[in-house]
Amino acid sequence: MKKHPNIVFIISDDQGYWSLGCSGNKEIITPNIDRLAEQGMRFENFFCASPVCSPARASLLTGTIPSSHGVHDWLRDDDERQAALEYLAGQYSYTKALAENGYSCALSGKWHMGASAKVQQGFTHWFCHKSGGGPYYGAPMYKDGKLYREERYVTDAITEDALDFLDARKGGGQPFYLHVAYTAPHAPWLNNHPKEYTDLYEDCPFESVPRLTKETRHPDSIYLTDEVLQDERSNLIGYYAAVTAMDAGIGRILEKLDELGMSEDTLVVFTSDNGFSCGHHGMWGKGNATFPLNMYEESVKVPFIVRHPGRIPAGTVCDALVSAYDFMPTLLDYLGIEPSDQEERPGVSFAPALKGEEFRQRDEVVVMDEYGPNRMIRGRRYKYIVRYPYGPNELYDLLEDPKETKNLLKNGGMEALEQEMRYRLETWFARS
Repeated sequence: MKKHPNIVFIISDDQGYWSLGCSGNKEIITPNIDRLAEQGMRFENFFCASPVCSPARASLLTGTIPSSHGVHDWLRDDDERQAALEYLAGQYSYTKALAENGYSCALSGKWHMGASAKVQQGFTHWFCHKSGGGPYYGAPMYKDGKLYREERYVTDAITEDALDFLDARKGGGQPFYLHVAYTAPHAPWLNNHPKEYTDLYEDCPFESVPRLTKETRHPDSIYLTDEVLQDERSNLIGYYAAVTAMDAGIGRILEKLDELGMSEDTLVVFTSDNGFSCGHHGMWGKGNATFPLNMYEESVKVPFIVRHPGRIPAGTVCDALVSAYDFMPTLLDYLGIEPSDQEERPGVSFAPALKGEEFRQRDEVVVMDEYGPNRMIRGRRYKYIVRYPYGPNELYDLLEDPKETKNLLKNGGMEALEQEMRYRLETWFARS
């Protein structure tokens, strides 16, 4: 029987789809992620299931949506009781499926789905960030079951743990799944990143992002936008530097795969948990950057790149509308693994697209998102957002208004389309 390929799954934190060279940003320096795209397939329309980290990560892992897996917002760990809650206890995930099929599963970095001190969900190697974010120097990490302060730049510490895991797999044998979960480019951005990376952007004009001013500030923005307004340029330098430092770490991982002769037999995936705005729509942040919460494209759309030499066509771009809840069925389908729990999940496998085969999506292609009392349905042209119970609801024509500046519900005349989209949205969520 043919051995399953190894898997290296790399996930960033709070990264907009727009913040890569391969997606058209001419200012940000991401040569290694760009090389992944050149050697594999880049998806232009990959969406998180919820525009905030914990529920988004849980949806990726379990193939279910927040109202099913029960993680509805980012998880606090202010006290020991709260930090010890294992939110995914008793739930099935693709890492459990991999472990059941002979994979050695390793985590290097951020978990943020509850009980970070505890090895869970089929993993055996567990180098885990205690929280969801925090300082890049002195980060709280669990190693060998013990909590300590990591004095190295945490991006480097996560990379080096991943490299040590790969070195230990030299010579092959049992297939592995390596989950490399960076905290970059999550805040903080000021005085938290090595000078070698911040210096790269000292003269950058930052024409790749909208300029944030008091006049352009989104009226529903919360404190983060106001903090950044005090010195947006320094924050942009920090955000871009965090991405570039992470890219350098990814380059080291790709080089290690080459050095160990593993590249041909390893599926590499790069994505982010949720999107992010750096001045887009007059705000800094993600779905919780405003109140009411938002589901702008910059909040819900994320990078997604896959490489598997000889299996996934190199240098290709896929424009299919796919979601994080599609990832679990896709990965297991690609590997030829059947989940043992047989639970019905909302996702559809896009593995045919990865193999260069025709990928026929449903006639009515939709992507669904939810965050707190908000739900979204997005097709090729229209996006509809419902804020339960009182609104305000939103309807955008993404073909005519890609920057989502005109809510079509404000002036009336769209009642029939709203009713149709509301029915489709509520039917889908009732079923899922």
